[in-house]
Amino acid sequence: MSSRKDFLKSSIVCAAGLSLLPAINTFAGQPVHQHRSSAGKFKLRFALASDGHYGQPDTDSDGFYNDLVKWLNKEHQVNHLDMVIINGDLVHNRPDLLLKVKQTYLDKLPVPYYTIPGNHDFADAAVWKNVFGYEDKYVVDKGDIGFVFANTADTKGGYVCPDGAFLKASLEQFKAKPIVFVILHIPPHQWLPEEKTIFVDCPEIVELLHSYPNVKAALHGHDHSLDGIRYTGKLPHLFDSHFGGNWGTAYKGYRIVEVGVDNKISTYQVNASQNPMLNSFTF
Repeated sequence: MSSRKDFLKSSIVCAAGLSLLPAINTFAGQPVHQHRSSAGKFKLRFALASDGHYGQPDTDSDGFYNDLVKWLNKEHQVNHLDMVIINGDLVHNRPDLLLKVKQTYLDKLPVPYYTIPGNHDFADAAVWKNVFGYEDKYVVDKGDIGFVFANTADTKGGYVCPDGAFLKASLEQFKAKPIVFVILHIPPHQWLPEEKTIFVDCPEIVELLHSYPNVKAALHGHDHSLDGIRYTGKLPHLFDSHFGGNWGTAYKGYRIVEVGVDNKISTYQVNASQNPMLNSFTF
C-alpha cells in the first residue's frame, strides 16, 4: 500500500452534515447492509465506481466489468439505487473500446448511469459524445440535488485542471439547490509533496468549490489506493478505490452515497470482492 494511505487514516475528521459509515463487506455476492432507514427516507441513493481499465494487458478486464454489473444489480435489488456514476478510466489507453464497455456492460446496469473521462480514456468532448451522447463536461439535475461533471485529462493522458468557466456557470445554475456534488476523476489538490505526479494542483478550482456552500463533496477516482475521505478546508473529497486494473487496494469495490429527506448525507465504501488481505506489508 502507498504511504498516502497512512496519511489518509491519520487525517480523517468529521464534516458537518456528512456521516462516514464503516466499510461494508459482501459475502458470496450477498451484500450485508446496515439498514439505517427505509428507502423512503432517501431523496437519492447512488453508487460510485471508477477505474475499470478495460483492455489493460494481463488483467481480467471482462471479469472486472462482469463483477461490477453483478454487484450493482444486487445492490439495487437489495436496497435500491437511483443512479450510478462511473468516475473515469473506463478503459486503459484504448478509447476505441469505450463503445464496447458501454454496450456490453454499462448498459446492463439497472438504473441510469453517468460517466466522465479519466486520464486513461484518452477522450475529449467529441469522443465522449460519440459514445455516450453527452460531452466531457455536463450537469445532471436531480431536483434538490445537482451534479456537475468535468473532465480532468487530455487525449494523451495528461492531467489538466477542469474547465473553471464551466464549473462557475454550472455552480451558479445550481446555487439555489441545497446539495451539489462535483465529479472530477483527478482531484484538483495535492495533499502531499509526492502527489505532484499523481494529482493536479488547481488552487483556483478549490477556491471556487469552497465559495459555494451548497457544494457538499467532490467525488474522485484515479488513485486506486484511496477508498476514504480527504479535505480541503471543510470540503470533503471522497474516493472509491477501484473495480479494475492491477494495482491499488487489495479489494475491489464501490462507494454508496445516501441523501436523506432531511438533506443529511451518509456515505460508505463497499468491499465488494471481499478480499480479506487488507493492509498487508512486506519488509
